[in-house]
Parts: sequence; structure tokens; C-alpha cells
Amino acid sequence: MTTLENRSNTALLVIDVQNDVVAGAHERDAVVANVATLVDKARHERVPVVWVQHSDEQLARGTDGWRIVPELAPDEAEPLVEKTYGDSFEDTNLETVLAGLGVGRLVVAGAQTDQCVRSTLHGALVRGYDATLVSDAHTTEDLTEWGAPPPGQVIAHTNMYWKHQTAPGRTAGTVETKDVDFAGPS
Repeated sequence: MTTLENRSNTALLVIDVQNDVVAGAHERDAVVANVATLVDKARHERVPVVWVQHSDEQLARGTDGWRIVPELAPDEAEPLVEKTYGDSFEDTNLETVLAGLGVGRLVVAGAQTDQCVRSTLHGALVRGYDATLVSDAHTTEDLTEWGAPPPGQVIAHTNMYWKHQTAPGRTAGTVETKDVDFAGPS
């Protein structure tokens, strides 16, 4: 139901599943395995997989910590969008990439739940995209030291409010990895 004209395709958007980003993440291995399952399913169904990779002062481009985790291997033909802000659309070519693929619906997975994933979900919805969060394929680190709730609660809260997110002419929501349907609304 996207509000973007002639954009009926779906893409899997994999956000920041990089060595240092997920090194101490909540249920890291299970989440990375779910992301790998989604990537395999998307490739099998010929659904575009778009990778997003963050860099900043603490995550220097080209370092080992900046690289996508070894369990995941972006294909050379799959777009890779580099970003420096939380929202994957901000000051990147993501919109151009998605427009070129005719994408109006995003299935979103990755890290960090409470930062880049949430920013990108909201960024997608306000730009006219349908945006589905894969509820068991995103994670975050423990930021309780700085006053945040424990990571499991951050993930659960994000799943709860995104499940009920709405906007005129657009759909949002959540779905588990096992129930992802790239052909239609999840």
C-alpha cells in the first residue's frame, strides 16, 4: 500500500550487522542466524537485499570492526549503502537505490534496535514506504549503564509499538523470521 508510485517491489534492508556493532549485542548469534535466513530466502525469491553499513569516529571505515559480520556475505551485485547517521536515508543514496529497484516496501532487520533500526523505520514510513520490522532479527547492546532499559526490553518495546504503527496510505508492523512473506504484506 506504499504511497510511492510505481514502486510495487519489496526489498530486504539489512542495517549495520557489523562486527563492532553487534559484538556485545543481545542474543547476537540467534539474530545473525535469523538475518542469514532472511537473506537466503530473499535471494531464493529474487528479492533485492540492500545492505547498510555505518561509519563514524568510533567505527572507522575499512577497519575490522566496521566490516559486516563473517556469517553474512553480501553478494557483489547487492547494493551496499554507507551511512554516517542513524536513519539510513539521511545523506545517503538509499532512496536512489530503492527507486531504481522499484521498491516501495521494506522488510527491515539489523542493529541497533534503539538507534539505527528505529530511525530507519521512521525514516522509511515518513518517506512513503511500507516498513515491516522482523521482530526476531534485530538487536541492540546493553546500555543500562546510561539509563536505558535492558536490551531485551528495548527490543520487546520496539516490536510492540512498531506492530501498531500506522500512517495514511502506508503499512507498518512486525513479523517473525519464519513468517516473512516477501510477496505481500507481512
